[in-house]
Amino acid sequence: MASRAYSIPNLLTYGRILAVPVIVLCFFIEGKLESSDFARWTALWLFIIASLTDFLDGYLARIWNQTSNIGRMLDPIADKLLVSTCLLLLAADTEKTIAGWSLWAAIIILCREILVSGLREYLAALKVSVPVTRIAKWKTTIQMVALAFLLAGPAGEKVLPYTVEIGIALLWLAAALTMYTGYDYFKAGLKHIVDED
Repeated sequence: MASRAYSIPNLLTYGRILAVPVIVLCFFIEGKLESSDFARWTALWLFIIASLTDFLDGYLARIWNQTSNIGRMLDPIADKLLVSTCLLLLAADTEKTIAGWSLWAAIIILCREILVSGLREYLAALKVSVPVTRIAKWKTTIQMVALAFLLAGPAGEKVLPYTVEIGIALLWLAAALTMYTGYDYFKAGLKHIVDED
C-alpha cells in the first residue's frame, strides 16, 4: 500500500495539489494581491505544468498498472482545488479578470463541482459508481485552457491581443458544458436516490 501511495502517478497528483498555494503566492509576491506581469507569467507556467500532470497521472497509472485508491480519491480533488482556486483568484485580483457577467460562468462551474462531489460521495456510500464521460473530459480541458488564457490576462495581451476575451469566451463554453455534464450526472444518480426512498 505504501509503495502505491508513493508511485509516480500519485506523486504527480500530490504535486498538482502543492502547486495550488504556490500559484496563489505568485499574486501575493509584494504582500498584497497584485497581478503584475511577472506574477501572471509565473502563475501561468505553474498552472500549465500542474494541468499536464492531470493528464499524465491517470495515463501513467493505467499503462504502468499503478492505479490506487488514494490516486482515485485525490485526482478529482486536485482538479477541483486547482480550478476553484484559480477562479477565485482571478475574480479577486486587482485587474478583475473575471468580473461582471463573467462571474456567473465561474459560479456555475464552482456550484456544479460542489454538487457533483456531493452526489458522488452519496452514491459511493450506495456502492454506485458514476463513470466520467468523454464530454466531461472535454469540459475539464476547456476549463484548463480558459484559465490559462485568463491567468495570462493583461500580460498575455502584450503578446496575443484579446487574450482575456478568448479566456472569457472559453470560460462560458466550459460553463455550458459544466451544466450539461452536471445534468447528466444528476440524471444518472437520481434513479438511485429515488429507488432508495
